[in-house]
Amino acid sequence: MKNITQQFNSGFEPFKALLIYRYDKAEEINQFQRDEKTTEIYVESYDIGRNGKPINAHPLNEKEMSALSELLQTTQETKSSYLKSKGLLPSNILYVNQQANGYAVWYTPPQEVNLFFVDGLNIPSGKFHVPAMLWKANADHLSVYGLSGKAKPTEKTKLCHAPYLNIYTSGQVCMGTVQINIGKSTCLEEFMKTWERYFFNSNFSHSISGNNSTKSNTTELWRSLAGKGEQFPQHELVKTSLTIKSILQ
Repeated sequence: MKNITQQFNSGFEPFKALLIYRYDKAEEINQFQRDEKTTEIYVESYDIGRNGKPINAHPLNEKEMSALSELLQTTQETKSSYLKSKGLLPSNILYVNQQANGYAVWYTPPQEVNLFFVDGLNIPSGKFHVPAMLWKANADHLSVYGLSGKAKPTEKTKLCHAPYLNIYTSGQVCMGTVQINIGKSTCLEEFMKTWERYFFNSNFSHSISGNNSTKSNTTELWRSLAGKGEQFPQHELVKTSLTIKSILQ
């Protein structure tokens, strides 16, 4: 979760406070029935003065109630639209969790993409064939894994290490200086496209796992594939102990 303490302290000023009163009242219906409890609510509104203290106490008025209702409705709409599909679920989506910090799991088949490498690696940037991949992401973090073959995976499918640089052995991607900007109201399709764009458009710079993401040296492997247009060598994928089912948590 992002820490917004500094933003809150410097950018937000209190202007309104609400105090909610509750009165539980017991009423005897008749001699044959038990008392029935009713609850009454009274809301008092305060303006906040320049010194930060509440002033001008008054019953919550209609205008204030309308503004509060609009705010709560907007919040609910934002919550309900997060990771919601525009129509039918995309065919490559495997799992969606739409809770407050929910996530999505999807896969991409083998494809040809542009990969970018920093100059110091001596790997020409350009088009490369990459294997099938499994993606798991929330609004802040991305994890990727390799998949062998072309078939749509199931919950029992064994995952491989993603054969790239800048990835921890857990699968989490080090995004470096990439500015992640995925709102809590982002629809599912845009969410997936944005993460794929972030991943493939960032510069691969170094190996976090000691160049062990593939059976041969990972940096050397991508250097040997540069400019050749060859399919990614499936035998280079290194299996993990994970299955898709095990990462759905």
